[in-house]
Amino acid sequence: MCGIAGVVHRGGTSEIGAELTKMLQSMKHRGPDSTGFALYGPPDDLIVIRFVLAEPNELGGFDMEQRLERNRAEVEARLAKIGADVATMTSETGYAFRATVRYDGELKPLADYLEDIAGCEVLSLGQSLEIIKDLGDADDVARQYNLAGFTGTHGIGHVRMATESDVDLASAHPYWAYPFSDVAVVHNGQLTNYHQWRRRLESSGHRFQSECDSEIIAVYLAEKMEGGMSLEVAMKHSLDDLDGVFTYLCVTNDQLGVAKDEMAAKPLVLFESEELVAVATEEIAIRALVEREVETRDPYEREVLVWQV
Repeated sequence: MCGIAGVVHRGGTSEIGAELTKMLQSMKHRGPDSTGFALYGPPDDLIVIRFVLAEPNELGGFDMEQRLERNRAEVEARLAKIGADVATMTSETGYAFRATVRYDGELKPLADYLEDIAGCEVLSLGQSLEIIKDLGDADDVARQYNLAGFTGTHGIGHVRMATESDVDLASAHPYWAYPFSDVAVVHNGQLTNYHQWRRRLESSGHRFQSECDSEIIAVYLAEKMEGGMSLEVAMKHSLDDLDGVFTYLCVTNDQLGVAKDEMAAKPLVLFESEELVAVATEEIAIRALVEREVETRDPYEREVLVWQV
């Protein structure tokens, strides 16, 4: 029952935080448990790190406050030790943080070093990608993280109804393609060869924050692209390698792609104009964004579409 959505503004920026909030809130009936955004602001020389130090349902009590303060100090100390110069570090919640750093090293050692702190999970790393996700509907999360003013070029989002896993941040989408910069995925469906691909990717040195099959898709695609494939080619390969019933969206720093499996059982609706591309599980989300009568279409089975920002 989950819902996914994506927006691309070709040749310009817009308030994509507010736009995706409208789209995702219109599909609240598909997933009220958690909401997530992968938003792309203008690229910067700084690395943006989104991380959490606790689950929201763990909050409460003096001991937790002390732990959060102690672990935030440890994050700052480790960033300095690894050679990352902190420009800013802020938090709207006390457990979820946004940091910008000057850092020229590899992302994997940085992420691993931070995640060695108890309770720390890196949600995203990149020069333009920011993953924000939390419990509640889109309006609640957008309000909590002040997303109304987030300006950028493109993004994807997800509303989740918990069925086989807990209601927590680890199970919420989107997923960053650890350890690759600026790649994220949202997904509606199920992979039947999840364990096979998880073992393969873990043997290549990748770690996973969750038991969610969407995270497999993200790392699979990023690894293919690092090997020289374009996003479009990597997504076409995924249709041969990944088994199951699924529709997914993948974003990079300058592209958004959609893929449907050969049965095309998971819905997706597409609207495209010269300036805007919008995709969503339901047409109601397109209409929430465009706010007028538009022509839409459904991508075909085994169809891969990629748009450039």
